[in-house]
Amino acid sequence: MNNTCDVLIKNVNAVIPFNGIVNTNVLIENGKIKSLKKTIGQVSADRIIDAQDKYILPGVIDPHVHYGVYTPIGEAASTESASAVTGGVTTIMRMMRLDGSYRKITNQLEVSANTHITDYGVHASILKLEQVKDMEYLKSIGINSFKIYMNLGSSLNKILTEQEPGSISLKEMEVNMTDKLLTEIIKNASTLNSIILVHAEDHAICSKNIQKMRKLNEHVSSNLLKLWSSLRPESSEVIAIRKIMKISLNHNKPNLYFVHIGSSEALYEIDKYRRLHPNSNIWAETCPHYLTHGIDYDNIKGKVVPPLRPKENHAKLWDAINSGIINTIGTDHVANDLKTKTANGNFWNALSGFPGLATMLPVLLSEGVNKKRVSLVRISEICSANASRIFGLFPKKGTITEGSDADLTIVDMNKEQIVTPESLNSHSDYSIYDGWKLKGWPIMTIVRGMIVMENGKVDQSCIGHGNFIQTNSK
Repeated sequence: MNNTCDVLIKNVNAVIPFNGIVNTNVLIENGKIKSLKKTIGQVSADRIIDAQDKYILPGVIDPHVHYGVYTPIGEAASTESASAVTGGVTTIMRMMRLDGSYRKITNQLEVSANTHITDYGVHASILKLEQVKDMEYLKSIGINSFKIYMNLGSSLNKILTEQEPGSISLKEMEVNMTDKLLTEIIKNASTLNSIILVHAEDHAICSKNIQKMRKLNEHVSSNLLKLWSSLRPESSEVIAIRKIMKISLNHNKPNLYFVHIGSSEALYEIDKYRRLHPNSNIWAETCPHYLTHGIDYDNIKGKVVPPLRPKENHAKLWDAINSGIINTIGTDHVANDLKTKTANGNFWNALSGFPGLATMLPVLLSEGVNKKRVSLVRISEICSANASRIFGLFPKKGTITEGSDADLTIVDMNKEQIVTPESLNSHSDYSIYDGWKLKGWPIMTIVRGMIVMENGKVDQSCIGHGNFIQTNSK
């Protein structure tokens, strides 16, 4: 009997990237989308879901997630992938930072294999010259994207790295992102046809500003984020972008993916190079917090790098999403807790970064779609299809079509819910959206055909369902 499947989703509006919205029925079998049919007749299925004309989106791909730093990967993968599916995210891509050779990445991957609910990929951060030679090995095991931290150097040269599996202590290393190291990474990436993810801030400018201000004002208690933004100005992002573009253009055409862009000046600079070099692959990612929060937030919870900018940037970023200047949305999710984050209220010692996995899609639905700033189809492109294309996963992931993985999220555009830490299912016990009433929430998340979240409740028996996904540049 041809009309059989594992899961049947009836009466649903499927949001197809680059295409439109189609009222249909979705048949899922063996973890794949078996077919999309407007008329189905009699179907035998293990589970039948009447979506009642709600919308179904391709599962969200978050290309920018930090976990395994504040808790060991075995714990972090379980909690943060649970938080991901709470928010309709079906694939997460981990920004991994290791001290020493990446040959020991197998320890991380072995534990990861049994602890994720979502599918997951890895970006490897190249932090030292000795790690450049590991890039070819990493590509051979399915990791073809490499992170560079242009913000690390001068007096700002410390970064936390991944905990060893089984460890419960924070690990810190020193990183100096010299021009020589940048050049070697770019040269090797060009040879391998790999993607370079760029944190674009000039560490020399930021370091000088921070050192000077800290001497003048050791105790900061007001205008926190305004000060932070001034110390790490938009000009530092622009200078870093120009530097990395100059190096890259000397070594074949670049595959450059600029992460967490929240500055309109930085965005303009990226787009300028993209127009000047149309045959190069240059992509820009922003984060939800740059669309909703500004320096007026004035809360230590909002300390992040690059900093939140004046709220006048918001409209420009929404426009850039609609025009295609911004290609993807990533959360830059950091799975820390509030006590660790705030360092007992010491502004200078407070950590940068905050959680965002579970709120990413609800924020975009509430503040974007429901406020008519962006369409649902565009959401499907910037939250799913584009990341899938950039990292070589399309059309297996990032779309709704016959043969694709059944990574799906059903959303209720009218559902209103107040954000609380408890509702986000993360190790983190806070959010910069705490207390916000958002309209538009995922009510079901499906990862390769398995229903892993329903009405906010995560099926913990699905821990270990997630697969490691290999990436390839396009």
